[in-house]
Amino acid sequence: MDNDIVEQNNEIISVGELNRSAKFLLESNFPSVSVIGEISNLARPASGHIYFSLKDDEGSIQCAMFKGSNIGLNFNPKDGDECIVSGNISLFVQRGNYQLIAKKMVLAGQGNLMQEFENLKNKLKEEGLFDDMHKLPIPKAPKHVAVVTSASTAALQDILTTVERRAPSMKISLSPATVQGEDASKTIIDALRRIQKYNESSTDKIDCVLLCRGGGSIEDLWCFNNEHLAREIFNFEIPIISGVGHEIDFTIADFVSDLRAPTPTAAAEIVSEFNFNLIEKLSDISKDLISQIKNILRDKNQKLDYQSSHLKHPAHAIKEQKRILVSSFEKLRMLVKQKISDSKLSFKENTNSLMVENPKYIILDRKNSLQKNYQSLKTLIQTSLTESHANLITFEKVIKSIDPQNVLDRGYSLIANKEGNIIKDSAQINEGEEITAKLAKGSFKAKVDKKND
Repeated sequence: MDNDIVEQNNEIISVGELNRSAKFLLESNFPSVSVIGEISNLARPASGHIYFSLKDDEGSIQCAMFKGSNIGLNFNPKDGDECIVSGNISLFVQRGNYQLIAKKMVLAGQGNLMQEFENLKNKLKEEGLFDDMHKLPIPKAPKHVAVVTSASTAALQDILTTVERRAPSMKISLSPATVQGEDASKTIIDALRRIQKYNESSTDKIDCVLLCRGGGSIEDLWCFNNEHLAREIFNFEIPIISGVGHEIDFTIADFVSDLRAPTPTAAAEIVSEFNFNLIEKLSDISKDLISQIKNILRDKNQKLDYQSSHLKHPAHAIKEQKRILVSSFEKLRMLVKQKISDSKLSFKENTNSLMVENPKYIILDRKNSLQKNYQSLKTLIQTSLTESHANLITFEKVIKSIDPQNVLDRGYSLIANKEGNIIKDSAQINEGEEITAKLAKGSFKAKVDKKND
């Protein structure tokens, strides 16, 4: 669909298409707009967004400022405040009403100042005064730091307290200036020039400058948005750290300085960081050294105690040697006594061995052994004969039980063909064949008249 609503006059479109076209026209023609009016119907839901109407005598417009944008507000908006709201126009397609999406909002009295701020910021940025290539490196461990601020400000006390706590050896000098009011920027320039002149004639040179003051409204901080001051800072030969206002406050001096700190205390922490870390490191080394010394002393004391416990009086040493001598004598006496006892036992054992090897005792022993073997052999033969006789009787009974003659005596007979083979089956003979029958006593021949299978 064409983006130009005029070209759609000859076609029928939906409500949604109409609203989308109107949304495109509004957002493309009003990408950025600043509107002045009075706040009414302001609402702050739990989401953190702000919804309100901006009105004047001729009309009103719905506005929405989302959470991400209203975090940077330096005042608390309320109904009745006359404000300048900057943002873009958008249309809510579902309802067909349009609204201003606010990106920035300042009180109307601050509007001209903000415009001047933006104009100067853009001018100096185009000239390159904010470029990193022109910024001086901040010294890692500055020895002498100058503070440009009012002697009566809380910011100075915060700086002094922070440096005293973190880097007590660092030298701090004050180059006083007025940091609020119509002539404040000129006094700041004079304070910077005094530092420059001091360095030209002093051996104890200042190697870093803190340009600081506490928070305030845009009018309170306006002296730090001065073009002459910005150029003075740009051309300054000593590194400058700006710590002006709170974290949400930005000034031209912040952009042109060599480094921006969110607060005066943060600026003091930056210049004292190395010394603070060094103090902590020295403290750690000191603790380690003390611990090592304590460990060495403890080991030496333990060694001394051990050596002391082994030191003995000469009388004790003599007594100990006497005890050793008596003990050695007793051991020697026991060894001699044991040796004699062992020799007697060995002699007795050798005597017994000789007695055992005497031929008389050997012959007697052999005779006794022979008699025992004779009796054992006699008993063994008798036992063997008895067992053989019993086995013979058993075998005889078995043989008799299976003797064919015993079977014949009981009335049975053995039938054999003419070849003498025992007939066990009628299939082995034929009718008319001659057979022989053996009885318990005698035998007879017969001829097969008929057989039955």
